[in-house]
Amino acid sequence: MKSAIKHFVIAGIAASLLFVQSCKDENGKINIFTVQDDMSFGAQVSAEFEKDPNNKILDSASHVGIYKYVYGIRDSILNTGKLTYGNTFVWRMRVIQDDTTLNAFCTPGGYIYVYTGLMKFLESEDQLAGVLGHEMAHADRRHSTEAMTREYGIQTLIDIVFGQDKGQLVRIAAGLKSLQYSRQNETQADEYSVIYLYPTAYNAYGAAGFFEKMIALGSQNPPEFLSTHPNPDNRVQAIKDKWMSLGGKAGNDFKTRYTNFLSTLP
Repeated sequence: MKSAIKHFVIAGIAASLLFVQSCKDENGKINIFTVQDDMSFGAQVSAEFEKDPNNKILDSASHVGIYKYVYGIRDSILNTGKLTYGNTFVWRMRVIQDDTTLNAFCTPGGYIYVYTGLMKFLESEDQLAGVLGHEMAHADRRHSTEAMTREYGIQTLIDIVFGQDKGQLVRIAAGLKSLQYSRQNETQADEYSVIYLYPTAYNAYGAAGFFEKMIALGSQNPPEFLSTHPNPDNRVQAIKDKWMSLGGKAGNDFKTRYTNFLSTLP
């Protein structure tokens, strides 16, 4: 009897190890959600987020020039071929009219949101490209699902994926802009922002410009998406170190083009 129980326990442990191994993503991290789950979940929380009248999303049909500009930056990043899910996720962009919020985020499955407040805070196109590259990295490296699992629990996300908990969906959608990533994920997203931008015409260290400005201003109230991030000084150095490790190729900031773009924002 004891022998049978022993074999049963061993079989259970082996099955558990196989399950854990099968749930590891391309980064070697455990993620119980499939890529298709990421896409389904992202679509649902994105739709719920956009239902909220407090989120004043610029209409793409009425602001053709603005969307052509931001999609151009997105395409420059996607065309490098450096994203694992570049041809899989939707990578849809939406601009939120809110000059008081310095923020940008990307849901699982590639629904990208950027606030006019952040755009007007930045000084050049390479800086915006760097921030967008960072947020796209969170989705492409599947940090978003990992962060949501940690914050809301596995069962909650499973219920939403299968359409069984609309109440939680509303709560999660409301918290999208303040989703908290681990320091490791933030560091990796910074690194991949450089990797994504390096083959483009941009300065690959564009994201560092945002942090340098924050440091220069001595801000005591960092934007929501910096609340749990590594120290800005360290991030600037790490971003530039990564750029140098790739060869230190010079790029453009497209500052004049960016200034012209800002004049078109409402």
